[in-house]
Amino acid sequence: MAGVPTFVKSSLINAPVSVVFAFHDREDALALLSPAFPPVRVSSRTGGIRTGAQVVLRIGPITWVAHHTSFVQDALFVDEQASGPFALWNHRHEFLDEGGRCRLTDRVTFALPGGSVMNALLGWAVKLGLRQMFAHRHAVTRRHCS
Repeated sequence: MAGVPTFVKSSLINAPVSVVFAFHDREDALALLSPAFPPVRVSSRTGGIRTGAQVVLRIGPITWVAHHTSFVQDALFVDEQASGPFALWNHRHEFLDEGGRCRLTDRVTFALPGGSVMNALLGWAVKLGLRQMFAHRHAVTRRHCS
Protein backbone atom coordinates (compact mmCIF):
# COMPACT_ATOMS: atom_id res chain seq x y z
CA MET A 1 0.00 0.00 0.00
CA ALA A 2 2.36 2.63 -1.27
CA GLY A 3 1.91 6.24 -0.25
CA VAL A 4 -0.01 5.64 2.98
CA PRO A 5 1.42 5.84 6.51
CA THR A 6 2.64 2.64 8.15
CA PHE A 7 3.45 1.96 11.79
CA VAL A 8 5.45 -1.09 12.96
CA LYS A 9 6.08 -2.33 16.50
CA SER A 10 8.12 -5.49 16.99
CA SER A 11 9.15 -7.20 20.24
CA LEU A 12 10.78 -10.44 21.22
CA ILE A 13 8.56 -12.29 23.71
CA ASN A 14 10.21 -14.97 25.83
CA ALA A 15 7.61 -17.62 25.02
CA PRO A 16 6.90 -20.01 22.14
CA VAL A 17 4.89 -18.71 19.19
CA SER A 18 2.01 -21.05 20.05
CA VAL A 19 1.66 -19.49 23.54
CA VAL A 20 1.73 -15.91 22.27
CA PHE A 21 -0.71 -16.68 19.46
CA ALA A 22 -3.06 -18.49 21.85
CA PHE A 23 -3.03 -15.44 24.15
CA HIS A 24 -4.23 -13.26 21.26
CA ASP A 25 -6.98 -15.79 20.50
CA ARG A 26 -8.42 -15.61 24.04
CA GLU A 27 -11.95 -14.24 24.42
CA ASP A 28 -10.67 -11.55 26.82
CA ALA A 29 -7.49 -10.65 24.89
CA LEU A 30 -8.78 -7.39 23.43
CA ALA A 31 -9.96 -6.18 26.83
CA LEU A 32 -6.60 -7.11 28.38
CA LEU A 33 -4.63 -5.45 25.57
CA SER A 34 -6.60 -2.19 25.51
CA PRO A 35 -5.06 0.68 27.50
CA ALA A 36 -7.19 2.50 30.07
CA PHE A 37 -7.37 5.58 27.85
CA PRO A 38 -9.12 5.99 25.63
CA PRO A 39 -11.67 3.58 27.09
CA VAL A 40 -12.49 0.75 24.66
CA ARG A 41 -15.63 -1.33 25.04
CA VAL A 42 -16.37 -4.42 22.96
CA SER A 43 -19.99 -4.07 21.82
CA SER A 44 -20.05 -7.39 19.97
CA ARG A 45 -17.66 -10.02 18.74
CA THR A 46 -18.12 -13.04 16.50
CA GLY A 47 -15.61 -15.59 15.24
CA GLY A 48 -12.61 -14.75 17.42
CA ILE A 49 -9.62 -13.82 15.23
CA ARG A 50 -10.27 -16.14 12.31
CA THR A 51 -11.07 -15.02 8.76
CA GLY A 52 -14.64 -13.74 8.67
CA ALA A 53 -14.70 -12.71 12.33
CA GLN A 54 -16.04 -9.29 13.26
CA VAL A 55 -15.62 -7.05 16.28
CA VAL A 56 -17.60 -3.91 17.04
CA LEU A 57 -15.90 -1.48 19.41
CA ARG A 58 -17.03 1.69 21.14
CA ILE A 59 -14.17 4.10 21.75
CA GLY A 60 -15.77 7.07 23.45
CA PRO A 61 -18.49 8.24 21.03
CA ILE A 62 -16.93 6.40 18.06
CA THR A 63 -18.16 3.03 16.79
CA TRP A 64 -15.44 1.00 15.08
CA VAL A 65 -16.25 -2.16 13.11
CA ALA A 66 -13.34 -4.43 12.16
CA HIS A 67 -13.42 -7.55 10.00
CA HIS A 68 -10.76 -10.23 10.15
CA THR A 69 -9.55 -10.92 6.63
CA SER A 70 -6.62 -13.37 7.05
CA PHE A 71 -5.70 -16.08 9.53
CA VAL A 72 -2.79 -18.52 9.61
CA GLN A 73 -2.54 -20.50 12.85
CA ASP A 74 0.54 -19.52 14.87
CA ALA A 75 1.71 -17.14 12.13
CA LEU A 76 -0.64 -14.17 11.57
CA PHE A 77 -4.06 -12.67 11.57
CA VAL A 78 -5.25 -9.46 9.95
CA ASP A 79 -8.07 -7.10 10.82
CA GLU A 80 -9.33 -4.28 8.63
CA GLN A 81 -11.66 -1.44 9.48
CA ALA A 82 -15.06 -1.85 7.87
CA SER A 83 -16.33 1.41 9.38
CA GLY A 84 -14.84 3.84 11.83
CA PRO A 85 -12.60 6.88 12.16
CA PHE A 86 -10.03 6.07 9.46
CA ALA A 87 -10.26 6.14 5.68
CA LEU A 88 -8.08 2.99 5.74
CA TRP A 89 -6.97 0.68 8.56
CA ASN A 90 -5.15 -2.62 8.01
CA HIS A 91 -3.56 -4.30 11.04
CA ARG A 92 -1.32 -7.35 10.57
CA HIS A 93 -0.48 -9.30 13.72
CA GLU A 94 2.63 -11.37 12.86
CA PHE A 95 4.18 -14.18 14.95
CA LEU A 96 7.61 -15.58 14.08
CA ASP A 97 9.64 -18.25 15.86
CA GLU A 98 13.11 -17.06 16.85
CA GLY A 99 14.80 -19.96 18.61
CA GLY A 100 11.84 -20.91 20.77
CA ARG A 101 10.89 -17.30 21.43
CA CYS A 102 8.26 -15.31 19.58
CA ARG A 103 8.91 -12.23 17.47
CA LEU A 104 5.61 -10.36 17.75
CA THR A 105 5.15 -7.67 15.11
CA ASP A 106 2.17 -5.37 14.72
CA ARG A 107 2.10 -3.69 11.32
CA VAL A 108 -0.57 -1.01 10.82
CA THR A 109 -1.24 0.73 7.53
CA PHE A 110 -3.67 3.60 7.89
CA ALA A 111 -5.03 6.67 6.14
CA LEU A 112 -6.93 9.56 7.61
CA PRO A 113 -10.08 11.04 6.10
CA GLY A 114 -9.05 13.96 3.91
CA GLY A 115 -6.36 12.13 1.97
CA SER A 116 -2.67 12.85 1.65
CA VAL A 117 -2.92 16.38 3.07
CA MET A 118 -4.42 15.12 6.34
CA ASN A 119 -1.97 12.19 6.45
CA ALA A 120 0.91 14.68 6.07
CA LEU A 121 -0.48 17.05 8.71
CA LEU A 122 -1.70 14.55 11.33
CA GLY A 123 -0.12 11.19 10.52
CA TRP A 124 2.62 11.89 13.09
CA ALA A 125 -0.03 12.26 15.83
CA VAL A 126 -1.62 8.93 14.89
CA LYS A 127 1.81 7.28 14.97
CA LEU A 128 2.50 8.77 18.41
CA GLY A 129 -0.77 7.29 19.71
CA LEU A 130 0.02 3.95 18.08
CA ARG A 131 3.51 3.94 19.62
CA GLN A 132 1.97 4.36 23.09
CA MET A 133 -0.82 1.85 22.51
CA PHE A 134 1.44 -0.89 21.13
CA ALA A 135 4.07 -0.36 23.83
CA HIS A 136 1.25 -1.13 26.27
CA ARG A 137 0.00 -4.10 24.26
CA HIS A 138 3.44 -5.68 23.94
CA ALA A 139 4.10 -5.17 27.68
CA VAL A 140 0.78 -6.87 28.52
CA THR A 141 1.58 -9.73 26.13
CA ARG A 142 5.00 -10.14 27.73
CA ARG A 143 3.43 -10.27 31.24
CA HIS A 144 0.83 -12.85 30.24
CA CYS A 145 3.07 -15.07 28.13
CA SER A 146 6.61 -14.97 29.52
